[in-house]
Amino acid sequence: MTLPLCVVGGGPAGLRAAEVAAQAGARVAVFDAMPSVGRKFLVAGRGGLNVTNTDNAFSARFSGPEMPAGAWASLLEEFSPEALRQWVEGFGLRTFSASSGRVYPEKMKSAPLLRRWVARLRALGVKFYPRHLWTGLRRSPAGEWQMEFQTPSGRAVVETIAAVFALGGGSWPATGSDGSWQAAFRALGIAVSPLVPANCGWESDWPEEIRNNACGLPLKNISARAGGASAAGELMITRYGLEGGPIYALTPALRSDPVVYLDFKPSFSLDALVARMPEKFHLHEAFERCRIQEPARILMRSRAAQWASREAFAAAVKFFPIPLERPRPLAEAISSAGGVCWGELDERLMLRRFPGVFVAGEMVDWEAPTGGYLMQGSFSTGTRAGREAAKLL
Repeated sequence: MTLPLCVVGGGPAGLRAAEVAAQAGARVAVFDAMPSVGRKFLVAGRGGLNVTNTDNAFSARFSGPEMPAGAWASLLEEFSPEALRQWVEGFGLRTFSASSGRVYPEKMKSAPLLRRWVARLRALGVKFYPRHLWTGLRRSPAGEWQMEFQTPSGRAVVETIAAVFALGGGSWPATGSDGSWQAAFRALGIAVSPLVPANCGWESDWPEEIRNNACGLPLKNISARAGGASAAGELMITRYGLEGGPIYALTPALRSDPVVYLDFKPSFSLDALVARMPEKFHLHEAFERCRIQEPARILMRSRAAQWASREAFAAAVKFFPIPLERPRPLAEAISSAGGVCWGELDERLMLRRFPGVFVAGEMVDWEAPTGGYLMQGSFSTGTRAGREAAKLL
């Protein structure tokens, strides 16, 4: 079988690449190892499909080793958060922006969007090949690319002029995003950073008092700091450590220095907290006067012997250190960091040593916090790869 453009991977990046290329007139086929496309996309929408964000500093939320300066500004200019929002509304699904800046379809779910998207792709002539696990890539005698797949019927070989790989990272492996492509890419001589958990919970060796009394309780309206970075929001105390948006956002910093510092009263200065307490320090009265929430009290009581003065207590409220042991396993993470190194790619997201082969989505070595940035990153890289593949054809 010979096809002009093969897209390998049926997640947001792959489907977007297929859409853009097909709209440009290319004949496109999408191959996916799972029985149907968009499985991780559907899981991501269970709690509300957060497609993008209204953040004015959007491009600054992306990080990654050797990432070229201006790479994300360029990618977001090509397919911006506002363009993604209009794209969703083009399916007849209105969007709204929450106070946090997160943008959702009005009905919050991903299934209606995915159904309409696949229908559009079929109308554009895109062909779908489910249960096709990619296993290899090589040059044909004629100079085209030969793609190898394992199927229920056995080995299949497809010849193509161009290919877009969008096989995802390593989180949520049950959806097909298991990172198994890494070994094959390394065998081809492509530099790939190991996949590690991103946007994940972190483990802490809690003392018995915290395990018995605080697990399952939320720390609301806190600020967290690590390695010069900070994030605000809500954390959940779990039996193994901490979960929640602030700890997810700080994961890049925590990898090198796994200690998070919590501010239980971010709207109060140190002096304001000290002024709330009488000069003669008493722990219970300090908790009451400063209105410390119960979960924070439990954390602080585990080190109560350290707070001998109101100044020491106020400092602990504003800068409470929690040593962390390790991130939760990759399979539990919302996303992953690592992937194809930026040095292997040109500005088109084409592999420099494999002309006509492009990479998009979470396969590239970038990471971003939750809040719409991950989805936008997949759509923007998919747009670039699909458009450049169509130009090459």
